[in-house]
Amino acid sequence: MGLSKLAYSFLGGILYSADALAALYIPTVNSFKRIDASATTSGATWSPNAITYSGNNRTHMVRIPENDGRFELRLMDGASNPYLLQAAVIAAGVDGVNNKRDPGKRLDINMYEEQHKLKKLRKLPANLLDAIRLFENSKVARTAFGDTFVDSYAKLKHAEWHQFMHDISPWERARTLDC
Repeated sequence: MGLSKLAYSFLGGILYSADALAALYIPTVNSFKRIDASATTSGATWSPNAITYSGNNRTHMVRIPENDGRFELRLMDGASNPYLLQAAVIAAGVDGVNNKRDPGKRLDINMYEEQHKLKKLRKLPANLLDAIRLFENSKVARTAFGDTFVDSYAKLKHAEWHQFMHDISPWERARTLDC
């Protein structure tokens, strides 16, 4: 697909750590709502929720355009810190190179229409809390960023999650305050 062996190992690292680094790539409660959004009228959600790659197919987390010698990461959103984002991509990729991580077989399906057919599919965390827990336990994150940063970032994100969980939403107001 136009990628070098080194690039495939780099890609393998990104896929290997995608769930553990999701707290940096998609760092807000709303980010997780985006990756778990309902399909649009066209049938697309426009955001990946599984850890997959393919050729020139925008329904996967990683797209490899034909004969271009590059790949496109489609997971990140505008809420991410651009410096942490790039550092996380490099950390995951370098881990892939150092450990010769294999990205596995590419999937040539439309993930919006056929994802339900896949039995062994690695999914991204369902919410920010799950992402924080994976991040806290990630050897790749701790090696790249250090324990102090990982613990501090996780503490900040736990506080955000706690606030989200304890604020009364309009949905809750409409359905529970009259009980």
